[in-house]
This record gives sequence, C-alpha cells and structure tokens, in this order.
Amino acid sequence: MNIYQDIILDHYHHPHNKGKISHPSNSVLTNNPLCGDKIEMMVVYDRDKVKEIKFHGEGCVISQASASMLTDYAKNKSKHELKKLDSKFIIKMIGIDLGMNRIKCAVLPLEALQKLLI
Repeated sequence: MNIYQDIILDHYHHPHNKGKISHPSNSVLTNNPLCGDKIEMMVVYDRDKVKEIKFHGEGCVISQASASMLTDYAKNKSKHELKKLDSKFIIKMIGIDLGMNRIKCAVLPLEALQKLLI
C-alpha cells in the first residue's frame, strides 16, 4: 500500500467531521444512483466563512474519505475560495488513480459542498 491509500483508509475508518449539526445555516443531500452513495452535508457560516461543516451518509471508501478530507479543507475558508474548487482538486486531494466510476464517488462530496454555497 502507498501513503495515499493509507490516508484514504484512515479517513474511511476514522472520518473527520462526520455527524450532524443541529442548527445549520444550510444543508443538502446528494446521491449517486449508480452506486448508492449518499452524502448529506451541513454547514454553519460566520459571515462568509465556513465556521463548522459536517457530513453524514453511506457509501464506498472513496466517497466517505473524500467527504472527510474535503470537510477538513473547507473549514475557515470563504465561500469565494470554495467555489473555485473543481474535480481536478478532488482527484489531486485523493492522490490515487481513479477509474471513471470512482471519480463520481470522489466528487460527490464536492457536489454537496457546491450546493451549500449557493
């Protein structure tokens, strides 16, 4: 195993920011009907910055690890900064080669985050 695989497995087994926020500024549910992955993401803003962000859901190792890593990254970032993120950022963050089917899993949390920023 390489270091990136170890990091992904660690985020899957010990996800950061997994849970729910009782009074979020916004929340959204996204899913991938092809594989059944579901991500619910909630956020609390302080002015224009992410004060708190959590996710909840079910899915494969890639989608859950991606959600954990992305929510870590999003903390204390402005909406403007986060709107610039794209699938290339997620693929680089994951750090391993992903097949076409797994790319959708990896970017599902990004889709949720983008909907939260509207």
